[in-house]
Amino acid sequence: MRAPDFWGRRGGIAPLLLSPVAAIYAAATARRMARPGWQAPVPVICCGGATAGGAGKTTLAMDIGSRIQARGTPAHFLLRGYGGSVKGPVQVEPGRHGSEAVGDEALLLAALAPTWVSADRAAGAQLAVAGGAGAIVMDDGLQNPTLAKTLSLLTIDGGYGFGNGHVIPAGPLRESVAAAAARCDAAVLIGPDETGALDVLPQGLPVLRGDLVSGPEMADLAGENVFAFCGIASPRKFFNTLRQGGAVVAGTESFADHYPFDAGDLKALLDQAERLGAIPVTTRKDWVRIPPEFQNRVRVVSVTLRWDDPAQIEALLDRALEKA
Repeated sequence: MRAPDFWGRRGGIAPLLLSPVAAIYAAATARRMARPGWQAPVPVICCGGATAGGAGKTTLAMDIGSRIQARGTPAHFLLRGYGGSVKGPVQVEPGRHGSEAVGDEALLLAALAPTWVSADRAAGAQLAVAGGAGAIVMDDGLQNPTLAKTLSLLTIDGGYGFGNGHVIPAGPLRESVAAAAARCDAAVLIGPDETGALDVLPQGLPVLRGDLVSGPEMADLAGENVFAFCGIASPRKFFNTLRQGGAVVAGTESFADHYPFDAGDLKALLDQAERLGAIPVTTRKDWVRIPPEFQNRVRVVSVTLRWDDPAQIEALLDRALEKA
């Protein structure tokens, strides 16, 4: 889905016209969140957000999962599998499941640790525990009440913030910022706060800061002409990452988030890259949605999370894992 333009802008008549529907949506979310969730016998860390769309939750989940694994605790990932057809609960098998079945994020996570797709998060968590999970890291799920959380993090994209500040469909919020933040132990701001998002957070909520940085693949593209394409929530961030890494961006093409690329799309994109004399480049998340016969013709640039102060996230994980 491609978010409406007015979701990212303050003012305008559309949010006002849609405000009655937004109020109903927010009330329904509040009622749903009042239900108690299953209490897992292992710590559950939720990398959530207040907005629909990407804020860096998957990258945050990957970072946290790696940190837990480094402590010797077997971490399992749990997510809905947005964009996939499988409702689960099922363990992701990259050799058997494609993005059309489990979604692109599930394939990224499954490359690091056992990953479970389940619309019913409690059912997925129960299978993860039975499968040996010593901790569960949720990619999204802050607005899902079926599973109690040990540690909840409110992920914020510094470039987008909370959009126009309205609830769906008047804006990108799944619930009010206050309601989401009230269930979180800390906020994670990724990138500079360009919209004043931190100003609307409740006082006293700890804020951890970090940036998305390109992976080692970027070194091979420095000084090269590239044609960049992606179907993510913030294409601009990917294109800027390439420029900051020293690549010469000769052209770009953006698609809706989780766009299902087909052979026709790839033929057109590769033709465009050839006309520009540029190397076709995309994100790791997009690459898993490319038809396999085209994957070896497209270069990938991954991203990781670089914390301003890694000791802050380690301290939060200390407390969460101690609760086990």
